[in-house]
Amino acid sequence: MQEIQGIVDDIVYQNEENGYVVAKLKTKNAITTAVGIVPFIMEGQNLKLTGEWVTHKKFGEQFKIKYAEEIIPNTTTGIERYLSSGAISGIGPVTARKIVEKFGEGTLEILDNHIERLREIEGIGKKKIDLICKSYSKQSEVRNIILFFQTYGVTPNQCVKIHKKFGTDSINIVKENPYILTEEISGIGFKIADRIARNFGIEANSPFRIESGIKYVVSKFCGFGNTYMPLEKLIKEAVEVLCVTKEEIEENVYDSSVKGKLKLEKLQDKVCVFLPVYYYCELSVTKKILYLEFNKYDKIELDVENEIEKFETENNIEFAESQKEAIRGSVENGVEIITGGPGTGKTTIINCITRIFEKINLRVFMAAPTGRAAKRMSESTGREAKTIHRLLEMGASSDEEAMLFSRSEETPLECDVVIIDEASMIDITLMNNLLKAISLGTRLIIVGDADQLPSVGPGNVLRDFIDSKCIKVVRLKEIFRQSKESMIVVNAHRINSGKMPFLNKKDKDFYFIRCKDQDNILTTLIELVDKRLPGFNKSWNKLNHIQVVSPMRKGLLGVFNLNKKLQNILNPQTANKTEKQFREVVFRVGDKVMQTKNNYSLKWTSVEDKKECDGLGIFNGDVGYIESIDKENDTVTVIFDDEKKVIYDNIYLDELELAYAITIHKSQGSEFPVIVMPVFMGSSFLMNRNLLYTAITRAKQMVVLVGDLKAFKFMIDNNKSFERYSLLKNRIMDIMESEEDADLEKGRFYGEENK
Repeated sequence: MQEIQGIVDDIVYQNEENGYVVAKLKTKNAITTAVGIVPFIMEGQNLKLTGEWVTHKKFGEQFKIKYAEEIIPNTTTGIERYLSSGAISGIGPVTARKIVEKFGEGTLEILDNHIERLREIEGIGKKKIDLICKSYSKQSEVRNIILFFQTYGVTPNQCVKIHKKFGTDSINIVKENPYILTEEISGIGFKIADRIARNFGIEANSPFRIESGIKYVVSKFCGFGNTYMPLEKLIKEAVEVLCVTKEEIEENVYDSSVKGKLKLEKLQDKVCVFLPVYYYCELSVTKKILYLEFNKYDKIELDVENEIEKFETENNIEFAESQKEAIRGSVENGVEIITGGPGTGKTTIINCITRIFEKINLRVFMAAPTGRAAKRMSESTGREAKTIHRLLEMGASSDEEAMLFSRSEETPLECDVVIIDEASMIDITLMNNLLKAISLGTRLIIVGDADQLPSVGPGNVLRDFIDSKCIKVVRLKEIFRQSKESMIVVNAHRINSGKMPFLNKKDKDFYFIRCKDQDNILTTLIELVDKRLPGFNKSWNKLNHIQVVSPMRKGLLGVFNLNKKLQNILNPQTANKTEKQFREVVFRVGDKVMQTKNNYSLKWTSVEDKKECDGLGIFNGDVGYIESIDKENDTVTVIFDDEKKVIYDNIYLDELELAYAITIHKSQGSEFPVIVMPVFMGSSFLMNRNLLYTAITRAKQMVVLVGDLKAFKFMIDNNKSFERYSLLKNRIMDIMESEEDADLEKGRFYGEENK
């Protein structure tokens, strides 16, 4: 890091929303262009900037600001220019001159402590003083907050959020309890808050610290897909993180439960610790799914068997008995789950079901968790399908991590049937919002492959629904005739049942290339993507059609290293290609990238319609390509799914990563013409059958595995996977088995507050 100091000579560009600026800084020797986030910068300001020198291809050398510190002007000339900039409402050049002539070098002390003395100057009355005071105070507050927090690693953008949340007393509020930042400010976690707290001398066993640390431990555990954490496990991890006694942790857990900050529930001989959001989601999903299941639905007067026969004749197919059962069940039941692996005809069943409902003028809505899954659903059915977020009409939220939907209990979906595909990807929070928007009398058909990896977010919803045995479930096991010709489909089912797949059959679509050494695996994998596969099939574009997946993120064959290697091959650096260094990643125009977290406030515009703003929200796993990089405004423009254009400010770039290689978990809900995967030994909890099955089922035309056959056999034999802690299944079964099951049709268990 380097430092420069100078006077702000000119502000070329300023984004008031996020504080990003392009400014001319007059130093002792030259005028320098400085770029970065500096809220409330103004001409005439004396700044000390910390950052690094970068070279812009169009604008030349610039200083990229990491931190900015204001040096209060100490000369009358500097003070007058500072006040004349127009940044302080009510003070222009004439008024600035009058103020400085009156108070000289003591002007800023007057503004800070005795602003009412401005009335001594002709032309400044009470109304103008109030305007000046409000504007100057706001700028001073934010500058002070930035100066105070930046040494702890808090970004200027987060400092602006702190000021918006706590106002004039921000620093005192945080000094009293630094851990409040973890609850109120997006992006500030326990470790930063703890660093601030320890600097203030807050004791290790402070109740504030222990409470925040416990929440941090539980939140981190839920980040791995769990809805609760066993108390015994929580105590053990919290003791290690906080370095306090077991008794102090236990006492604080129970105090937090009394305050409603945690929810405790007994399950047999163990205590489950919930964050309130997941606790209430589980309760709500349990009640609503049973309420829908046991509601009386209007009987459909239609000869379903006849409709099935007509569909078979028109499409020259013959349904298996399980497929007919699924179609009948969708008509007879209020809620039905259809589950099966690849090639078992789930899409064909959806087409037949939709046709039956539409024939009697019932309105059918179709949706899937991701944009790619919804697009595929739409293409295969010939009908409109939306993402669940779009179906529920997600709206603006002040917090990019919060969902806000227009469709809910008060404004339910206006349809008769809802069909949801790729349901294994739906976490407890999204399922809760979906069920809230489905009114009584609306049929719900849930389609998915229960043997795939569960959702990225907390919960194991599809599996819990199935295992609870409260909902009609149809399992599809028979493979369609045309699918039997695909080794991808055949081998996916063999792997799922623990059998060794058929490898390297001539003129087929499933290949295994043996390489034991990881360096050789890497070399072979890159050669496949760059030359061998595009040469084998001229219609395969190496950038768009071939997707590398890996079980892990780190290591020689993890996605971080694979992306660096593949980027150099698939999108190499050239003189006319703009690029941007962000931390350890180089983003380049043309790069394939992925959004790595749900951001519900990011605006996107339609590429086709060129509307000002078509929607909100880009989600974890969305894949796109970098269209342009604007160095002057420090933005990156990405096109997702060929239709959504998103302009990323610098503050959101940590949500993007290269996607030439992606983790298998991130590939869920997507399909690619070709999947290439390295196979090697790793953690037994990670290298398992479930992961391998999910990876293979992402491919439509070809699978190529490169690696150690011994590791491949290990994954097939290893049926272990991380246990997901969820009480959804237990909650459903408890109600089913309780005395209240006689009252289900009356909806007594559902509660007045949820009706």
